[in-house]
Amino acid sequence: MGRVTAPNQVSPVPPAELPGTLGALRATGHQYRTVKQEIRDNLLARMRTGEDRFPGIVGYEDTVLPEVERALLAGHDMVLLGERGQGKTRLIRALGALLDEWTPVIPGSVLNEHPMHPLTPASRALVDSAGDDLPIGWLHRSMRYGEKLATPDTSVGDLIGDVDPVRLAQGRTLGDPETIHFGLVPRTNRGVFAVNELPDLAERIQVALLNVLEERDIQVRGYQLRLPLDLLLVASANPEDYTNRGRIITPLKDRFGAEIRTHYPLDLELELALIRQEADLVATVPEHVLEVLARFARAVRESPSVDPRSGVSARFAIAAAETVAAAALRRSGLLGATADRAEAPVARVGDAVSVTSTLRGKVEFESGEEGREIEVLAHLLRTATADTFRARLAGLDLSGFTTLVAEGEVVETGELVASAELLRQVGTVPGLAKVLDRLGLGDAPSPEEAAAGIEFVLEGLHLTRRLGKDVTESGRTVYGGRG
Repeated sequence: MGRVTAPNQVSPVPPAELPGTLGALRATGHQYRTVKQEIRDNLLARMRTGEDRFPGIVGYEDTVLPEVERALLAGHDMVLLGERGQGKTRLIRALGALLDEWTPVIPGSVLNEHPMHPLTPASRALVDSAGDDLPIGWLHRSMRYGEKLATPDTSVGDLIGDVDPVRLAQGRTLGDPETIHFGLVPRTNRGVFAVNELPDLAERIQVALLNVLEERDIQVRGYQLRLPLDLLLVASANPEDYTNRGRIITPLKDRFGAEIRTHYPLDLELELALIRQEADLVATVPEHVLEVLARFARAVRESPSVDPRSGVSARFAIAAAETVAAAALRRSGLLGATADRAEAPVARVGDAVSVTSTLRGKVEFESGEEGREIEVLAHLLRTATADTFRARLAGLDLSGFTTLVAEGEVVETGELVASAELLRQVGTVPGLAKVLDRLGLGDAPSPEEAAAGIEFVLEGLHLTRRLGKDVTESGRTVYGGRG
């Protein structure tokens, strides 16, 4: 998904060919547009050319994004409702890419005022006196996005503004608008402003946003000040917080033009696509292992042992993939000094066992499951592995593997068992080539990829009760005999 330049970063340097004065800007035929008109025009342009409107947003193409587009075309402020880890903030930040790449501003204006549409008395006087000779600046769209994570200690001054005692001490009168230090919302004028976790904002602070959403102006400590702000206001909220722990006050809810529900990936392929896009993998993770992790995340989400009101973040599966990759890299590092050949870092299904302990903190369990968290996750992981085994290898003759460990023979594997050692134990197995092909490991897999495929088959046969399995005191896994 697209990245957003933080508000305190330096704006990119504008191209030299952009007009430098108000007169030159008028000569280009430039017309002032509000932020919502700007977003509407750019969204329509992308629709007509077929360009991706929200790059990197996965799984919302037929559900959430059409609702977002209708809200943007209607010029509505919106609130996104969804459990944690559904990409609400990522989607909100993507809205900034629909702004014009460069927009003209009055240099030095805290409110990013357009030279054709000044707001403050000082800017209006400046435009009147300089006329077409007024120098203008250019603001990149990356600098037109503001964001605030709502917390109970957030103040009206943070969001809207407050009186600046330093300016008062300089001799300005209390009624002078120049004595105001503007907050985050007005400083994002002519941009997109997001409030994350809006229900966590104290109700008395939410009241301060009423005028911004409806009358499009701000009030600071009773000042007779009317600044017609131009911005798109977007908020995110968890539905549980929305109705219980915290709430969005009714007048504020009424002022949002659209309320849009987000969701987790609806099917397995979307879950996999999200993992592939977001996970920063330090080792090769074969597709069948990624599928196990995707099925695992979905199983945890649907488990009656897990609190459905909290949800299971998409970050759960992403972190699981990264953990499994790290386990493969660890094996590669530890075996590097002892193996006959360097062990390439390729993940195996056995590497997934570690995620049940490292990721349990990401899951809110029902109160009756206290003390059984790892047990519940381990069971769900086994279920996901068995389901992947059936989906990937259904119909294949795997008798070569069961025959391999007949008559007391065993195959020993584990986190620190080298691929060459595992392959040596297995030797030539009838049907192995078809298995590796089904798993997408190619016609000429590396020893590490072949070992990953073999371990997956052995674990699948065990989980479907066709093969026995024991774990030694040293942590190695021994497959052999009937399950």
